[in-house]
This record gives sequence, C-alpha cells and structure tokens, in this order.
Amino acid sequence: MNLSDLLLEPRQEAVIDIIKSSNLQALLIDYFDASLEACNICELLLRGIHKTRSNHRLIKRVINNLSQGLLEQDEDEQCHEIVLHELSSYARLSNPLSCIINGEVNFGTNHENYSLLLHKLTSKRKKIKRKEKFTRFYKRVAKYGFVITYIVLTLTLLALASHSIVGLLGAPGILLPISMDMIKKVKGSGGSMKVNFLKHLGSQLDVAAKGIYIFINDFDTVGRLVTRLHNEVEHKREIAEMCVRNGKSHEVVKEALKDIQMHEVGFQDQLEELEEHIYLCFLTINRSRRLVLQEILSPLNATS
Repeated sequence: MNLSDLLLEPRQEAVIDIIKSSNLQALLIDYFDASLEACNICELLLRGIHKTRSNHRLIKRVINNLSQGLLEQDEDEQCHEIVLHELSSYARLSNPLSCIINGEVNFGTNHENYSLLLHKLTSKRKKIKRKEKFTRFYKRVAKYGFVITYIVLTLTLLALASHSIVGLLGAPGILLPISMDMIKKVKGSGGSMKVNFLKHLGSQLDVAAKGIYIFINDFDTVGRLVTRLHNEVEHKREIAEMCVRNGKSHEVVKEALKDIQMHEVGFQDQLEELEEHIYLCFLTINRSRRLVLQEILSPLNATS
C-alpha cells in the first residue's frame, strides 16, 4: 500500500462520489485531483529521502574511519582499500533525487498547472460573486418597486375613495388582498434562496483556491530544498569518484574525505529540513481537502 493511501484524508474515491452531483463538479474534481497529485509527490520525495539516507551510510562508514584516525595510518593498506571500495560503491549508486526531479516530478510544470487551476477557481469565483451581487441588487430593486407601486396604488385608491363614502369604506378591502398578493410574489421570487445558493458555491471555490495557493507556495519551497539536496548528493558522488581515480594518493583521499566530513552536519540538516517540510505538506493537503469537503456538505441555509 502506498503511503498516500494511508495518509490522504478524505479518501479520493469517497470525495469523487460526493461531488458527482455538485454544480461545480469539474472544478472540484480538478482540485481534488491536484491535491492527490501533491500527496503522491510528497510520497515520492519521502522515498527519495529514505534512499538517500540509505546510500549515505557508505559515506558515513568512511567518515567514521576518518574520525577514528584509521586513515591517518598510511601503512595500513588494507584499511585504505576498504575505504576506496566503499567510495567506489557510493560513486556507482545513482542519485535517488535525480530520478525524481528529472523524471517523475517536474516542479516547474506543477507550478504552472497549479497556477492555471488557481486562475480557473478564482475566475469562476468572481463570476459567481457578480451573479450574487446582481441577484441581491435585483431583489432589493424588487422590494423598492413593490413599496413604490403600493404607495402609488394606495394614493390613487384614496383619491378615488375621497369622492365616495362607499369607496372609502371599500378601499381597505381592496388594498389588503392586493398588498398581500404582492408580498407573496416578492417573497416567492426565490431571491434569497438563489443568493444563498450562489454564496454556497462561492465558498467552495474560495476554500479550494486558498488550498491551491498554499500548495503552490509549499511546493516552490520543496522544489528549492530538493534541488539543493540533490546538488549536495552530486557533490559527494563527484568527490567519491575523484578519490577512486586518485586512490594511490592517500593524501588526496584524506583531504577529500575531510571536506565531506566538514559538511556532514549541514547535509543531515538539509535532509531533516526537507523531510519535515514534506510532512507539513501532508498536513496542509489533508486540512485543505477536509475544508473543501466541509463546504460542499454544509447546509445551504448556513450561508445565509
């Protein structure tokens, strides 16, 4: 089972079933697909980090020999040969991060795709917002129109009623049914329900857009961290290859290994920083997915 199958919340299959009847089906499916892709990228990177740590054990064994002073004994040819063998093994290993950033994951393309989806979400959100404003305006105008019409009608009937006692007595009986009928028409126009419906759709898009925006920023940071760590691994491999080529020169090997040892703490910090940021991305992805689903499932009248 993939790690994303264990960590992703809510599950992709359940989400798709829920939004099939949504008025924003296409955009919301795109959002959840993008968040699933982001989760899969995190999983690939974690596997790459794990493999990088595993490969680095060869270098750590050599560094331990150096720290114990075994490489200082030039006459110990057997130790020197063992070190060269470890370095040769490490140099032959491929960089686990190269397979990811040069093949499976293209951070530049992902940035463009997420940016395009963000644009679609915000554009649709603006259109719905304009419809919501227009509906509110239309509803307000209808109410004012009702009041004005009622006032004009009242004045007209009162003017006519002033010429007749019968008309004066009958005016309330005429006005009341008319006013009640007009009130029912205004209330029954569906204005409030439509406003709430549009607001409900807008909230879904708004939360989804915020999630994609966070994905963009997070993966821009992850991309920089991965590139930096990838370059550091390549640098270590180049040093290992140089040591193997100059294996007869004990001094060259020792100086090269001292360079690796000097940057060892920084390298471990880079691994931990990238790993921590990826786990934070997992949390961000799940939180965003839950918020969007919460907006989809929220009662329509809750947005009024």
